[in-house]
Amino acid sequence: METVDAWAQITTERMANAPWMEPLLRWTGRAGQVLVPTVKETLAAMDVAGVKMALLSAWYGPEGPLISNEEVARQIREAPDRFRGLASVDLSNPMQAVRELRKWVDGQTFVGVRLLPWLWNLPPNDRLYYPVYAACVDAGVPFCTQIGHTGPLCRSEPGRLIPYLDDVLLDFPELKIVAGHVGFPWIDEVVSLALKYPNFYVDTSAYALHRLPKGFVSFMKGPGARRVMFGTNWPMLSPTACLKGLDELGLDAQTRKAFLGGNARRVYGL
Repeated sequence: METVDAWAQITTERMANAPWMEPLLRWTGRAGQVLVPTVKETLAAMDVAGVKMALLSAWYGPEGPLISNEEVARQIREAPDRFRGLASVDLSNPMQAVRELRKWVDGQTFVGVRLLPWLWNLPPNDRLYYPVYAACVDAGVPFCTQIGHTGPLCRSEPGRLIPYLDDVLLDFPELKIVAGHVGFPWIDEVVSLALKYPNFYVDTSAYALHRLPKGFVSFMKGPGARRVMFGTNWPMLSPTACLKGLDELGLDAQTRKAFLGGNARRVYGL
């Protein structure tokens, strides 16, 4: 069974020193640390937990790139059989964003696009996202985002699913959306969208499995069996920490295999 980590990043000094990082580190019990792992350290953490492949995310916000697409590409080149990339863009410049995605997103090395609504303080149905969605459909890759409350001390409202992602899924029926971080406290909205839209997926990044909400675990065992994929949010959480409690979830063999890697491989075309 080959595990895929659907949400990871190798943070830069710029990102590690962002002002919103401090409360996030407090959430994870790592207050005062500066998290800038190397590729070697990332691979070692993956190996300990038996993670075969990780999707490394670029991060772009209103102040510019926190992890640029170029930096992610260099990270991938150090271990091309272990990493794939998720590109990101500057939402404030829509046409340049489309050009950037056409440059990087090839479905082979960069296999998706990620933007975080809380970082931009813009819900995902804002018009600035729509050229990005069209570019994702054109490239045949998923759009990845964050749902639920935020660890940083930023507004959580952009992470609410209804009406924001509901609008997007209606407007772009061909678009695959992978929503990270489980979606708490709006678990009922997660289940609602999964039942309504065949192209909506969720990953468990930012959660150790033993801390998943009970309603989400029930979703995994039922309609979410082919919709939920494993993720960590490395380096904020390690793969080993996130996999704690896997056996206690009570997943059958087929669902467990799909969750750990099969769903990610199918959705991202790995």
